[in-house]
Amino acid sequence: MGKKLIFAVAVIIGILLVVTVSLKINKGRPLFGGQAASGLAAKAALLESKGELLAAKAAYQKLISEYSSSNKVGNWQKSLGDINIRIIFSSLVTPKTVIYTVKPGDSLVKIAREFKTTPELIMKSNNMSSEKILVGRKIRVWNPPFSILVDKSQNILILKSDEEIIKIYTVSTGANNCTPAGSFKIVNKLANPTWFKAGAVVEAGSPENILGSRWMGINVPGYGIHGTTQPDKLGQQVTQGCVRMANSDVEELYAIVPEGTSVEIID
Repeated sequence: MGKKLIFAVAVIIGILLVVTVSLKINKGRPLFGGQAASGLAAKAALLESKGELLAAKAAYQKLISEYSSSNKVGNWQKSLGDINIRIIFSSLVTPKTVIYTVKPGDSLVKIAREFKTTPELIMKSNNMSSEKILVGRKIRVWNPPFSILVDKSQNILILKSDEEIIKIYTVSTGANNCTPAGSFKIVNKLANPTWFKAGAVVEAGSPENILGSRWMGINVPGYGIHGTTQPDKLGQQVTQGCVRMANSDVEELYAIVPEGTSVEIID
């Protein structure tokens, strides 16, 4: 009995030492955030609900940075991603936007090409109902280029602006790891694509059209990022090599990234 008691005491002391060291590493904060994290999360959610997007973004970034061990960090990352998209689609002026004055000879396509963005994004962030623009009008344009990273091992697609992670999407990739890995670019984009398969042409909108509502082809013939008719299989390696997204997600991404956007695919 004496040896068992000594062993039990040693185990308890070991646990206390681990907890003490962990608390020192976290500068006195509870390991999973506790009341401090809950209070900051509540503040972030309130700011988001009030439309104070930049302040809400800062609050979620602080949560993720300071309480990365919390079991709620995934929820905070999702909220941060949604806020980032709302900021991109909004008229808010940020360090990543410029105010451009329309010049004679300008068109929405020309301006989008100059700033490596899309006409759709310019229209959304300036509340425009058509592509017609008047000389002298000031429009808000997102300036830094976007890039895409696809991680096949996790079945996720990460949208970045410079090196900042904007949003993380759940996707499907190729069965048996057949999605090609490497550095690519988006070379074509199609809304409501027709699917040309062996022996048949499947029109857009058909429940048999596996491309869903959007297509963004990369510079490997036959491969691209597209929507899906099988959202229940997102997060799995089930495709013939393409990257599938929920239709709502691929439509969001389609409006943001132009042709020429870099796409890095890793194992």
